Amino acid sequence: MPRATYLVKQLEWAVRAHLDEIMRSFNITTLQYTALSVLSHHPGMSAAQLARRSFVSSQAANEMVSALERKGLVERGVDETNRRALKVFLTDAGADVLARCDEAVDELEAQMFASVSSTKESQFRSVLRSCLDAINAPADR
Repeated sequence: MPRATYLVKQLEWAVRAHLDEIMRSFNITTLQYTALSVLSHHPGMSAAQLARRSFVSSQAANEMVSALERKGLVERGVDETNRRALKVFLTDAGADVLARCDEAVDELEAQMFASVSSTKESQFRSVLRSCLDAINAPADR
């Protein structure tokens, strides 16, 4: 039987390939989609905060925010508590693109779980969360 780590990586590659294809149709990248999604849940975060939550470096996040800003999907505003810091917000166009992307990703997940019962899907999500929590927990020393 294959290692769990191998199966997780295979699934990640397959999902990423489909996500990349979906996002191309909306003229954004999968990482940009992640950033839009993060901003929808945490409006007004800094690019550095966005980097941490989007799994990219600070430099990559700044470039990504600039690209999304050029596309009219996000806008920057000054942080009133720290005038040198900029906050990032979704625009109405960004929220619209995100909603359409989410619909397509919902379809991808429905395809992925088509032959899996809702109970097993729920268990799968729970096991993944437990695995993430365990691997990210500080080592007891």
